[in-house]
Amino acid sequence: MKQTITEKIFSEHVGKEVFAGQIVESNIDMVIGNDITTPISIKAFKESGAKKLANPKGFAIVMDHYIPAKDIMSANQAKISRDFAYEHDLPNFFDEKDMGIEHALIPEKGLVVPGDVIIGADSHTCTHGAIGAFSTGMGSTDLAYAMITGKNWFKVPSTIKVEFIGKPAEHIYGKDLILEVIRQIGVDGALYKALEFTGDGIGYLDMDSRFSLCNMAIEAGGKSGIIAVDDITREFLSKVNLRSEPKIHYSDDGANYEKILRIDVSKLEPVIAYPFLPSNGKSVSQAVKDDIKIDQAFIGSCTNGRLSDLRIAAKILKGKKVAKHTRLIITPATQKIALAAQKEGLMDIFVEAGAVVSNPTCGACLGGYMGILGAGERCISTTNRNFVGRMGDRTSEVYLANSAVAAASAIAGKIVDPRNL
Repeated sequence: MKQTITEKIFSEHVGKEVFAGQIVESNIDMVIGNDITTPISIKAFKESGAKKLANPKGFAIVMDHYIPAKDIMSANQAKISRDFAYEHDLPNFFDEKDMGIEHALIPEKGLVVPGDVIIGADSHTCTHGAIGAFSTGMGSTDLAYAMITGKNWFKVPSTIKVEFIGKPAEHIYGKDLILEVIRQIGVDGALYKALEFTGDGIGYLDMDSRFSLCNMAIEAGGKSGIIAVDDITREFLSKVNLRSEPKIHYSDDGANYEKILRIDVSKLEPVIAYPFLPSNGKSVSQAVKDDIKIDQAFIGSCTNGRLSDLRIAAKILKGKKVAKHTRLIITPATQKIALAAQKEGLMDIFVEAGAVVSNPTCGACLGGYMGILGAGERCISTTNRNFVGRMGDRTSEVYLANSAVAAASAIAGKIVDPRNL
């Protein structure tokens, strides 16, 4: 029978042909935890009586949510992961010395590979599907089971095929494509489904845009997002030290899809997701008409904190100033990205424009620190969620957008169309 790429990945891992709806126990290639979720996994690991990790090289802990620690509680939380990492001599433990937001740092380190089955105790683990892997978020106790056994149970998800047609116009990126998908199908439109992104439109997206696209599959309820390997993927992979040999799969012609969604990206405007759901998408033209004043702009996160995002922002900000009543916070997703931006002179542009540049952290995105919103404040943000209270006070509002929109809006002090600058 014909199979989707997701069905093929699971078939290879369990040693027999499997199809959507079947329950399987699969080997896990990479388990990812962070400073917030891993302590719960460690507690379950110890309570089970386990002494050794099933696959130490296939377990990564990335300290990224509250690092450096913002208070005593977060410091003690981080200490649990540090102590465990040192006790087990983890080869893939990333702390302040080599820090980054997990879903940007892990691909940068070559720890996720095409054909992998990857799990992480973070919902945006689906990011890594951009390299042709099955990657999904699970709970911390699910993580503990994989730490102990090297395996986990899955229901093989059925697949929704999303075909992007045409060439994106100026300032249309992966972020806009996924916001349009979520606008069309809703936050539960892909519940426990794999979103397979295809079509000639994908060929116009660089890897940064592809990571953004897969990153937000969960915002449509998706179990995973995935893009098959092509020449752009291969070029990216050639520049990293991969953990293992890729196992490349492609969906068969005639594979069984639950649904096929076609989107002409050549007709797409930048998409703005209004509060309080990622599915509340509007065109940037509508946002301009609505004259939405902003108090803060944020460029960063596992969705849009990569080097291309910083380059896009810098091109717009160069020689300009952030509006008097507006704050601009920029968070590079990894130290490597921050260093590259510094060498290219982007940091000078940001500071001269009036921006604050932070260390790599998830802090502002999750409303933890480094950019909290006050009562009634509005933020144009390149993050992935805009739920009530997501970035601060419950009366604050978050508008999701791409990096160009965020940078242009920071200058104007209100949401504007970067194509009109």
